Amino acid sequence: MRLPIPSKNALALVTTVLLAACAAPDPGAAPPSNAALPADGGQSTVVDEQSQKNIVAVAVGSKDHTTLVTAVKAAEYVDVLSNAGPFTVFAPVNAAFEALPAGTVEGLLKPEKKADLQDILEYHVWVGVLKPEQLTDGKVLNMVNLKNAKITNKDGKLMINDATVVASVPTSNGIIHVIDKVLLPG
Repeated sequence: MRLPIPSKNALALVTTVLLAACAAPDPGAAPPSNAALPADGGQSTVVDEQSQKNIVAVAVGSKDHTTLVTAVKAAEYVDVLSNAGPFTVFAPVNAAFEALPAGTVEGLLKPEKKADLQDILEYHVWVGVLKPEQLTDGKVLNMVNLKNAKITNKDGKLMINDATVVASVPTSNGIIHVIDKVLLPG
């Protein structure tokens, strides 16, 4: 069976319609009123009061994690930990930082110690979500800084290295396990 060959006028009309449909928008035109405009910052600048909070938003809302939040800001990791993840964060409470030798936290917050601070913070993060029931005795985790941390679970006491997990909080981009000591990479 032979198909009819379209006329030159029909081809011209189809070509014009297709080109008009594919034309780039006028760069001088205003965006539609419902268009999302890019923010000046990263993911951490997104305001969403209805969704579950991400790791950073949960930490910022915790009176027990103000030192950790200060460290995350100094290390410039707010946007990283606000992204989709998923992340498992072992989050030391303020008292854990206070138990470090005098001047340790203040020293790590100095700009020239940023790499050391980042290394310590990265030792508190594992990529993926590990719920409490997945933190089994003897499990070894390769943390973001590529150093290993060991989970122990004896007599119902869940620990990572020598820090005790005192609570677990699910977030929109992972989970936070609250710990009572700062993990120091060896």
